[in-house]
Amino acid sequence: MGRPDGPGGPGGLDHRILSAVHARAAHPGVARAARALSRAGEHGVLWLAVGAAGAVADSPRRAAWLRATALTAGAHLAGMGLKRIVRRPRPRHVEPLVRTAGRHSFPSSHAASAGAAAVAYGALGAYAVPPLAVAMCLSRLVVGVHYPSDVAAGAALGVLTASLGARRTAAGGRRG
Repeated sequence: MGRPDGPGGPGGLDHRILSAVHARAAHPGVARAARALSRAGEHGVLWLAVGAAGAVADSPRRAAWLRATALTAGAHLAGMGLKRIVRRPRPRHVEPLVRTAGRHSFPSSHAASAGAAAVAYGALGAYAVPPLAVAMCLSRLVVGVHYPSDVAAGAALGVLTASLGARRTAAGGRRG
């Protein structure tokens, strides 16, 4: 029961969902937007820029913005580390619309940083970040470089990282 093309093989749910979502890339506007989001999310750059902008624009809460940015970067790094352990190959049954930094797909580091940013920056009132994070996650399917389970696991990792980190920061703040 091998998995040559990824989770579940050619007939698996991950494979079928990716094929269906990737088919939306046939619309030029969708493909363009997905590529732009994917590029902006490389190495968490978009989310680090949002955190830096928040720290500059909201100086009374600068420390909170910097903590949120650190949590977002940490989620991205955790995703990259897990990729090196799991080593799931990227999908091969769809033509990717972007180049990737590596050949492994689980979990999606783009989704990890997006999930963390949604939680961490959303808690600071950046209400546009969560929907943008969802769009970032979906873009990884549209461009054909991740299975849905890669994206879901990455997003869950990011949400968990930011939630636990924020809880720990809050607990530390109450003690001191």
